[in-house]
Amino acid sequence: MDVIFGHVVTVMLPVLLCVLLGYGLAVLKAPFDRKMFGGLVANVGYPALILSHLAKDHIELGAFLSVLLAAACMILIFGVLGFGILKLLRLPVQAYLSPMMLSNVGNIGLPVTTLAFGAEGAAVALGFVVVVLAAIFTVGVALPIGKPDFKTLAKQPVIYAVMVALVLMETDWSLPGPVDQSLSILAGLAVPIMLLTLGHSLATLKFGNLGRAATLSVIHICFSAIAALALTSVFPFNGTQQNAIILLCFMPPSVATYLAVSQYRPDDAPPVAGFIFLSTLMTMLTLPLVLTYWAA
Repeated sequence: MDVIFGHVVTVMLPVLLCVLLGYGLAVLKAPFDRKMFGGLVANVGYPALILSHLAKDHIELGAFLSVLLAAACMILIFGVLGFGILKLLRLPVQAYLSPMMLSNVGNIGLPVTTLAFGAEGAAVALGFVVVVLAAIFTVGVALPIGKPDFKTLAKQPVIYAVMVALVLMETDWSLPGPVDQSLSILAGLAVPIMLLTLGHSLATLKFGNLGRAATLSVIHICFSAIAALALTSVFPFNGTQQNAIILLCFMPPSVATYLAVSQYRPDDAPPVAGFIFLSTLMTMLTLPLVLTYWAA
């Protein structure tokens, strides 16, 4: 148990410190352009990370395709359960369902899974990132606005990076040495910037109704357990892949879902922000427990 606890601390503490640093920058009002950094991760960091990881045989093509399907199933499970509970609680589906079903597998899931399970864990997390990103620009936008944003989705370099990576995985081709080294360097941008941006975003959310937020956060954790049990029972992943998927199921709601809600349903934005903020804080408690007793 001491070894497991030490591993959990090694995984979670660096993530927490980076998030707190981003939070502190916001509190101190230090210069921090979230739009620029977000664009840098989306246009450079993520694509470089995908190509540098997937092209190096950290995961087989068949297993990666199964990961993509598992990620879609996770979203479906959260969506069905979330729709039911929101109807039961008489909360607006258009405002709450997108954060309920779309998890923060990028800003938190990717660094935590990478630290916990290495390159293979990172490859699994990248599969979830791609699927959730696609869902954010379709379902996540369609719910508060009323229509998906396929035009913006088509401009995401991540989608094309996955296509190239799949070709490399299928053909066993390799990238030229200088290109591969460049991608490895650029891939290093993604994780630290994502964590700093997450902390900065949490500090600037204007949230309310923490009682409702606490209720939804606990429900979301229960949904996470259901999704993790379902996915690991249905899909024949190996031990590391299975543990990575369990961990990814316990990620909090994506901060990106708040943007559309705040713009198109401003009256619902503060309680939705409270749900996202409190869920993220609770994740710092639930993830160590999951790492210790389930996905060890």
